[in-house]
Amino acid sequence: MAKELQAIWSGKNRIITVHLPFIIFEDGGYQVLYCPPLDLTGYGTTEQEAKQSFEIVLDEYFKYTANKGTLLEDLTNLGWKIKKKNLRKPIVPPDLSYSLESNEDFKRIFNTHDFRKGNTKVAMPAMC
Repeated sequence: MAKELQAIWSGKNRIITVHLPFIIFEDGGYQVLYCPPLDLTGYGTTEQEAKQSFEIVLDEYFKYTANKGTLLEDLTNLGWKIKKKNLRKPIVPPDLSYSLESNEDFKRIFNTHDFRKGNTKVAMPAMC
């Protein structure tokens, strides 16, 4: 999923690549891709459409928070660790257990839906 995002962001910002967990589940006839560390969702009638929808949502999230200057604050609120002095791993996403404890929507999905877990590389703008 990260190839399109890498092309969008690499022109003007330093890029950090992170591995993010996601889950895919069916809800109301739609395939839903949910990324707990970012609390973002994409959906579609097929898994491929859900992935494409998620890529659009993710790109818009990065554009919006980068333009508003709120990306690091938002990530911190979601449980990310921001390490300005560690250039190898300046931004570390929370693990799924943190998301389960702190996110009621994810807890509900986890407890009521059959899902498949996956991971994806995401290229994100380095704002620190």
